[in-house]
Amino acid sequence: MSNEEMSINQLEAQFNEQERLRRQKLLDLQEAGKDPFDVYKVERSHSSVEVKDNFETLEGKIVKVAGRLMSKRGQGKVIFSDIHDRDGKLQLFIKIDEVGEEALKEYKTHDLGDWIWAEGEVFKTKAGEVSVKVSTFKLICKSLKPLPEKWHGLKDPDLRYRQREVDVITNPEVKDTFIKRTKIIKEIRNFLDNRGFLEIETPILSPIAGGAAARPFITHHNALDIDMYLRIATELYLKRCIVAGFEKVYDMGKNFRNEGIDVRHNPEFTMIELYEAYSDYNDMMEITENLISSVCEKIHGTTKVTYQGTEIDFKAPWRRITMVDAVKEYAGVDFNNIVSDEEAQAIAKEKHLEFKKDIKNVTKGEVLNMLFEEYAEEHMIQPTFITDYPVEISPLTKKKRGNEAFTERFEGFVYGREICNAYSELNDPIVQRQRFEQQAKERELGDDEAYVIDEEFMSALETGMPPTGGLGIGIDRIIMFLTDSASIRDVLLFPTMKPL
Repeated sequence: MSNEEMSINQLEAQFNEQERLRRQKLLDLQEAGKDPFDVYKVERSHSSVEVKDNFETLEGKIVKVAGRLMSKRGQGKVIFSDIHDRDGKLQLFIKIDEVGEEALKEYKTHDLGDWIWAEGEVFKTKAGEVSVKVSTFKLICKSLKPLPEKWHGLKDPDLRYRQREVDVITNPEVKDTFIKRTKIIKEIRNFLDNRGFLEIETPILSPIAGGAAARPFITHHNALDIDMYLRIATELYLKRCIVAGFEKVYDMGKNFRNEGIDVRHNPEFTMIELYEAYSDYNDMMEITENLISSVCEKIHGTTKVTYQGTEIDFKAPWRRITMVDAVKEYAGVDFNNIVSDEEAQAIAKEKHLEFKKDIKNVTKGEVLNMLFEEYAEEHMIQPTFITDYPVEISPLTKKKRGNEAFTERFEGFVYGREICNAYSELNDPIVQRQRFEQQAKERELGDDEAYVIDEEFMSALETGMPPTGGLGIGIDRIIMFLTDSASIRDVLLFPTMKPL
């Protein structure tokens, strides 16, 4: 047995003993008629921040506070302790002259992690710390499990993600990340609402997994006796809203893709998709760069952040470069001079690119995209729009004005990572059906992520959709950058985990 395994076993034994002692304390309290779980409600007049921020007006006055007991100091006739609530920590001063001998003795038996309610007078200690001189208190919840020590506790990332509530309790910076997450999402909504967008709720369960190239989660509806899919994108439903005449719509919510897990991917993730009638992909670039720079400034007071040691500036306008030019710059291959699929296939072999299908079926556009992913993507550190994607990999997008081998599509990149995808949306139902049929052939060749035909969407498109710009942004990835979080799991309170 290794030293590490021995220390873990010793720690588990210690925790088991502490749990036994805590349960005994609970029994003693219950026998004395002081069961903390019989408390249904307590009155709280102020939070920790309200007490400290308003000391001048509250000094000498009585307040009622509550929080989790996180530290105890002192013995004898005086105890100092800290309770933590949502806003921060507050010091309690418990003195035998104020609460009495029996109450002080009882307070000493309380464990770190217990929840305490207290009433007392606001004052400032000789050390200058705003505190509450407790006159009465109550144990309102007994913690039966000991909290890990801050510096010796949840070091294992896997354990931190599994026991996120303990991670948040013991690490204030983790709590701060999720408070910022809520603020970021709120500011995104504010930005779009102020521009006249309407938030729409689209179905999470659908008879077809459409709107993106991804592998779906499949479930079964018993009453209808049909397979259904957790949505992989909200695109097709939102376009139907444009057909209906809403003009500016967005949906922010969960998407689900049955794919791998890594620092940038979680099977369940948050996306926002928005669509604006009478617009194109140039308008979507303007919305993207102004949305993210505005939110960054609201959260940080500046458009600049430091991410993993690198300064990123989200200030608009962002750099714009075509995929062809990016591949020419970073892979040394000029696709302006490549005419046929065969020429591109030869380059793919030379560069040792790997595809899901036989190289003879790979198109010029697919080789271009793969070269970008392999050679250029990692160099997109500052916010950059890669524009004009090949038509073969963009089945929902209008062709590029003046060059029909490409489409009016862009993806935004930061720190070598894709954060968004946008189009001048294809609204020609005849061409759209042809694109879907080509995707069906790709599925037959083994691409299980290729699009399927959604006849209800096709019916809507045939009813008529005006020229429209569409945009999808990965919210979790934006939050990663705005909170300097290395992994997507750091910005998801409860990331997907394999059961122990």
